[in-house]
Amino acid sequence: MTSTLSALLYLGEFLQVRETESRGLGVGGNMSHCSCLPGLYLSQTISTQKQILSKPIIWAKPDFMIPKGMRVLILCQGTPEAVEYQLYFEGHLSAQQSPKQLGRRNIVMFHIPAMTLLTAGQYKCIYRSKELWSNPSDPLDLVITEMYDTPTLSVHPGPEVTSGKNVTFYCQLGTATNKFFLLKEGRSGRPQHRYGNTQVEFPMGPVTTAHRGTYRCFGSYNNHAWSFPSEPVKLLVTDVGDSSLAPTEHTSFSDLWDLDLLTTEAEFQQDLGLWDHTAQNLLRIGLAFLVLVALMCLLAEDWLWRKRAQEKANGNDTEKISMAPVQG
Repeated sequence: MTSTLSALLYLGEFLQVRETESRGLGVGGNMSHCSCLPGLYLSQTISTQKQILSKPIIWAKPDFMIPKGMRVLILCQGTPEAVEYQLYFEGHLSAQQSPKQLGRRNIVMFHIPAMTLLTAGQYKCIYRSKELWSNPSDPLDLVITEMYDTPTLSVHPGPEVTSGKNVTFYCQLGTATNKFFLLKEGRSGRPQHRYGNTQVEFPMGPVTTAHRGTYRCFGSYNNHAWSFPSEPVKLLVTDVGDSSLAPTEHTSFSDLWDLDLLTTEAEFQQDLGLWDHTAQNLLRIGLAFLVLVALMCLLAEDWLWRKRAQEKANGNDTEKISMAPVQG
């Protein structure tokens, strides 16, 4: 049984090395080989018969929507025991990396120096602990923006309504497209989308205070290439009647998930800051030690020079005494 498992694992790794992708993405890490996920899942399925690893968390900074030409970081977090991470783009291996420091916040960062159409798409990551590979993370859809003209967003009957009413957002684009997206700032939910040529409607309601917020819309020809964002439209929803019965702003599970990710990122940045501070202190101590050693060397050299000069002077005095005439 052991030899069979080893042979299948070796086959999965062999297929991973043999299959290469002609399209390079420029994602930071070891960008060489690309393989489809099914071959890798075969070895994962066999491995997880022994132990099931929790799937990692994946997110992007500064956001999943990136203006063209801007840099972006893709972060992947596994368990504290993770020793290797792999990043997959559209089902193919894109980069692999080992964590710089093992610990509770085991995170690796994959760097995309400039966002382009070739780097926009769906990403997943996996990690390895000992000989076991985890299941893939939830998908991260990375979107490039500022690819088309700017749409116009409006809301009817107006930006200020009472709870229980229906509102409709209208997104319009001068040039023809085939899809529109509506996003609410600060929310972790998926963007709403509608198919249309130059204008679409996003009906909403009956609205509650949970619908309060700032909205933008985008035009798009595909799910990962969007236009410039529209000007923001702020929707204000006021309660009527008994406020105790009125719907209130709620926090969804996905919002709590984002808060947890933000906390993790903040702790990660704090750890990096502490690490930098420690490194700076060690550098200062090292420089001070080198200066002290140099100063001691100079003092020792000066002492030796003075000692030799004194010995030479004493030698000259002795020679003068031995050469002095003896009086009878």
